[in-house]
Amino acid sequence: MASRESKGKKRVSRRKFLSVALSLLPAELSVSNLRAARAPYLLAGASPKAIGIEELTYHFEDFRYRAPYKFGGVPVDRATLLNVHVRVTTAGGRTAKGFGSMPLGNVWAFPSRTLPYATTLDLMKALAERIARRTAAYRESGHPIEIHHALEPEYLKAASALSVELNQSEPIPKLATLVTASAFDGALHDAYGKAHGRNCYGVYGPDFLAPDLSRFLGGEFQGDRLDRYILEAPMPRLALYHSIGAADPITAQDVTKPVADGLPETLPEWIAYNGLWNFKFKLDGNNLAWDIERVVSVDRVVTETQKKRGVAYWRYCLDFNERCPNVEYLLEFLRRVKELAPSGFERIQYIEQPTRRDLVADRSNVMHAAAKLRPVVIDESLTDLDSLLLAREMGYTGVALKACKGQSQAMLMAAAAQKYKMFLCVQDLTCPGAALIHSAGIAAHVSGADTIEANARQYVPAANKPWESKFPGLFVINDGTMGTSTLSGLGLGAM
Repeated sequence: MASRESKGKKRVSRRKFLSVALSLLPAELSVSNLRAARAPYLLAGASPKAIGIEELTYHFEDFRYRAPYKFGGVPVDRATLLNVHVRVTTAGGRTAKGFGSMPLGNVWAFPSRTLPYATTLDLMKALAERIARRTAAYRESGHPIEIHHALEPEYLKAASALSVELNQSEPIPKLATLVTASAFDGALHDAYGKAHGRNCYGVYGPDFLAPDLSRFLGGEFQGDRLDRYILEAPMPRLALYHSIGAADPITAQDVTKPVADGLPETLPEWIAYNGLWNFKFKLDGNNLAWDIERVVSVDRVVTETQKKRGVAYWRYCLDFNERCPNVEYLLEFLRRVKELAPSGFERIQYIEQPTRRDLVADRSNVMHAAAKLRPVVIDESLTDLDSLLLAREMGYTGVALKACKGQSQAMLMAAAAQKYKMFLCVQDLTCPGAALIHSAGIAAHVSGADTIEANARQYVPAANKPWESKFPGLFVINDGTMGTSTLSGLGLGAM
């Protein structure tokens, strides 16, 4: 049963580690409630609608999963949310508060063969403290995208310095820094929209964001405006992708230890419970026979279940979590699946990043041949425009947007992907509550991204519970889709 963990039950070793990390920080500021030392001032030429940061607070919230979620060869059974509140003031003197929330997802953002889970999590928590201080100390005003553009290099410096000071064998990765910063960035977008009485997707035009995209993405985007690529009104519905973890039971025979919490235990039960017709396979990437059998056998079960329901249309996406040793593995996998389950093969909509995230070190694993069969999407590698351009050069034809990399980056990468005519999807970090609302907002406002992944309802439903009555269309799924027409409130729309 998923449950909120008590902060008092942390192991002493983890508390000691974190206290050492925090002791390296300046003592003159409060750990969790940071106030600006002086009033912010406007950037030269900044819009009079620019905001400055007045106050920032943050805290962590822990939840246990109802059942482990295995991906990338690692089972995950808990989540730590980073929740951020900010207070901002406009040049005209209006004040607004914003809220951002995101799971730290250290297993995905900071994978390590040498550092244990507790250490990578505590490093990201310590980094959150430094990001909070740098954000609160930022004295210039602007649009949230301008503010994040100015602060991201400082966040990366903070991560590098923290790794050195704590003498870590593995430095904090850029992806982990983006994930840690995402709740702060989200809170600023939320506050900015509220300060102007608008949904945040209605404040990306030139009346609010003065620079064009060349300021953030380079000369190729000269004259391009962000609002050209973003829908001001949300799409009313999104198809929901249901994740099939590598350890998830498929049929009743696979259930060795029932969760017994009233939620489905098997895939056919989930299909009936949520009216599902989109399925994401979490695969191994290091075991070709297992991967092929997993897809073929699950396709068989889904087909039988959908036939009983009278459903004729459904889709799959495949996620190897970058564990395929090479592109030849992927091509052989696709060849065998097409041979053994031709209708299942035809249902594959796209493939998430199959090989390792370090594209610079893995230049030989080009995706041109695979992308001729299905869109191949860059995911873990996508940390900036340079990584997107390199991925295109290597044959990737799609982009996975994620709220956990920050609202600012999601908007900029959505624009770049559309300009380059790439396939778009929005993926999850098992985002619950406000984080899911944030993620769904991105999917609902980016043209072409008509699906959404929402794993928290499967693995950590307790974290969703407080939000269900306020946003039933997002959190209560009956027909395999998520109702997103309500995502038009102020700011990010969660609070």
